Order: sequence, then C-alpha cells, then structure tokens
Amino acid sequence: MTAAPASERIKALASHVETVAKGLAGPVELHRDEIVLESTPDNLIRLLTVLRDDDGCRFDQLVDIIGLDWPDRSERFEVVYLLLSIRLNQRVRVKIRVGENVAVPTATGVYSAANWFEREAWDLFGIWFADHPDLRRILTDYGFEGHPLRKDFPLTGFVELRYDEEQKRVVYEPVKLTQEFRRFDFLSPWEGTQYVLPGDEKAKAN
Repeated sequence: MTAAPASERIKALASHVETVAKGLAGPVELHRDEIVLESTPDNLIRLLTVLRDDDGCRFDQLVDIIGLDWPDRSERFEVVYLLLSIRLNQRVRVKIRVGENVAVPTATGVYSAANWFEREAWDLFGIWFADHPDLRRILTDYGFEGHPLRKDFPLTGFVELRYDEEQKRVVYEPVKLTQEFRRFDFLSPWEGTQYVLPGDEKAKAN
C-alpha cells in the first residue's frame, strides 16, 4: 500500500484541524503547504491546547513566537505561533492580532518554551503577556528604554551607555552623535577620491 501524496496528506490534516478548531479560529488557509489559522486572544489558549492534545494533530512542539508591528493598523501587533507535530512532520501557524494596550494570555501553561519567546516579544515589541511567570527583558539591558523592533523606534535609540572609570560602573547618557550625519546623494560611492570610474559623471579629477 503506497502512502498518499504530500499534498493530499496536508489537505486531509487541514480539514481535520479546521474541524477541531471550529469556534476557536477562522477558516484554515494553506500557504506553501503549511496550515495557517487566525484566532483571537480570548480563544488562543484553548486553541493551542486542542492543537497540542488532539490525537489527529499532536502539535506538541512550540518552535517560535514571532511579533510583527503594523503601526497603521487599529490592532497594531500580530503575534504568530509556530507549532510542529513531530509525529506527523507537519507545521501549523497560529496568528492573532492585538492592540497596543491589550494583553495576550501567556502560553507558558501549554508550552513551557513560550517563556523566553514571550519575554523576547515583550522586550523588542512591548507586547504584554498576561500572567507570564517572569515577564522581563531578555535581550536588552534592564535599564533600556523603549522597544527596539517597533517601527517608530529611532535608529539611534534614546540612550547610550559607557563604562565610567571614576564611578567604576556602566552609566547611561543621552545619545550623542560623535559626528554629523554624512550627506549622501547615492550617485557615487567614490566621492572624495581622486580615482575616476569610467562613466561616473560625478567623480572628477582635480
């Protein structure tokens, strides 16, 4: 007996997922042979639990939690959960949208791996996870201001740090640019040199 083609297996799994997730998520979408579900913060934990425990799913591994920032949307953030079924060798993506001041329920009770993933999303995006056991920064320093992967976060940041020899500790100071921003017109990477590239209308020999 030969196994069903991969496309048929993923369609059958998608149909099963849609059945068990009824009322907890919208219609299943298939994107590059990967199942995608969109849910809400209120239904998230029940949905993740079903996907983990249902015998036809067994998405027992949380691979990652990803934050996305869409500043122009009324619900600014999108949180994406990447799940893997080791038994079926299949993946599913669960997406939710959440406003800037709306908390997402922590998934640490379903997947212990969510602990650090949620801390990272909080640190870099400012997405709050309600009832998280230890929601604090994980990549930036504890004194860091703001959330650096938000699209409105300035490239220079708000503060810079240095080691102060007199105080014998790291100190924070307002950002000071050591030189003025250069002005680039993007016409030539050789501005200021004496070498003239063939066809370069800007570079001129003195």
